[in-house]
Amino acid sequence: MDIRDDTPQALTSRTADDAPVAVSRRLRLITVIATFGGLLFGYDTGVINGALPYMADDLGLTPFTEGMVTSSLLLGAALGAVTGGRLSDARGRRRTILVLAVVFFVGALGCTLAPNTAVMVVARFVLGLAVGGASVTVPVYLAEVSPAERRGALVTRNELMIVSGQLLAFTSNAIIAQAGGESGGVWRWMLVLATLPAVVLWFGMLVMPESPRWLASKTRFGEALEVLKQVRSGQRAEAELSEVSALAVKEEREKLGGWQDMKATPWVRKLMFVGFGIAIVQQITGVNTIMYYGTQILTDAGFASDSALTANIANGVISVLATFVGIWLLGRVSRRPMLMTGQIGTTVALLLIGVFSLVLPSGDGRAYAVLAMTVTFLAFQQGAISPVTWLMLSEIFPMRMRGFGMGVAAVVLWLTNFVIGLVFPSLVDAIGISNTFFLFVVAGVCSLIFVKRYVPETKGRTLETLEAELRARFS
Repeated sequence: MDIRDDTPQALTSRTADDAPVAVSRRLRLITVIATFGGLLFGYDTGVINGALPYMADDLGLTPFTEGMVTSSLLLGAALGAVTGGRLSDARGRRRTILVLAVVFFVGALGCTLAPNTAVMVVARFVLGLAVGGASVTVPVYLAEVSPAERRGALVTRNELMIVSGQLLAFTSNAIIAQAGGESGGVWRWMLVLATLPAVVLWFGMLVMPESPRWLASKTRFGEALEVLKQVRSGQRAEAELSEVSALAVKEEREKLGGWQDMKATPWVRKLMFVGFGIAIVQQITGVNTIMYYGTQILTDAGFASDSALTANIANGVISVLATFVGIWLLGRVSRRPMLMTGQIGTTVALLLIGVFSLVLPSGDGRAYAVLAMTVTFLAFQQGAISPVTWLMLSEIFPMRMRGFGMGVAAVVLWLTNFVIGLVFPSLVDAIGISNTFFLFVVAGVCSLIFVKRYVPETKGRTLETLEAELRARFS
């Protein structure tokens, strides 16, 4: 297929009359329900930010056990990503999301009722299984349901729900802390709220369709066509199924789909290397040091504990606003330059956080300077790097191993996240916050070089056209 037929302009003109109101409404409903997985992802990773100081008193946490409580979720997410990816390839995207909703509920309840540190670490690990699974399965599901010209906007709605979940966590933490004061167990109320979106996700996915591309990969072409007709016009659904089914037959002949196939297929191995790099680039900005330890960073900068908890809401607000901007930009700007711009912005912001923490005296001036830079950092991270990361990981892998490929890349992402979350408190304790952020600056420069040299452009292609291009490029 000639790629010129799949530019955004061509797709827009070709499909201008292709989206009846009922079809568009159905697509929006699927997106809203599925992205409750992103909301849970965001809430469960963000809630620890405000709960940890209260939890530390009740459970007697040390800097090391604080890191364990925080990062046990991330270790679970690494396992959940690859398991969720394989499960979604084998059993279907929809069925996997239903299972993840149950795990979200059980994990959140376990954290709420944890009587000691050991149980909390185990419960956070279980919760991490769901977070990792959702981080892979939801973007893939949305990418496979979406038409090419709307894929960027719809897949990044999941990123919007992630940061909305984090904002909800920051806001509810501040409200619950104000209402509960210093009473014991106030952190349990913060954690239990995560059970509610899990219930909504489970009931909502009961009435959602399966991914048409997954159905086609299992040669269930009749069912795939029926799903496509729910989210496309009849004529376009049939044309798209023809393209998808031809690729499914080709991949079935090649038996593309697992570890052995990945190792035996040079172009897939190279593609996995790119996926690993994109995953690492997103994490070594140090974004989750701010999302998990933002309250402590602001306290060290000069805010009082209650003021830091409230000020941290600004980080959540800017993340949501920046994601809206990112969704708008993805329809107008190529992915690769957007990722590089985000890297430059976050690296400069981290450099200034380190400088301000080093040279400014403790007090309001330093506190607000650091807050301004964390907000700036998140504007570039959540407005450019994170949306592009999850979108590209959902796009670049072949159809029969899309869940598996993204799952393995997400394992690398979550393990990087785990290491950073585990060592950050000890690193700050050992070398200070300024030197810690200077390390992230060095990592940011290395990331920029990697993106410039290796990351391909994915905008304006159908998934099938993109697969053919990447196969040719890396063969």
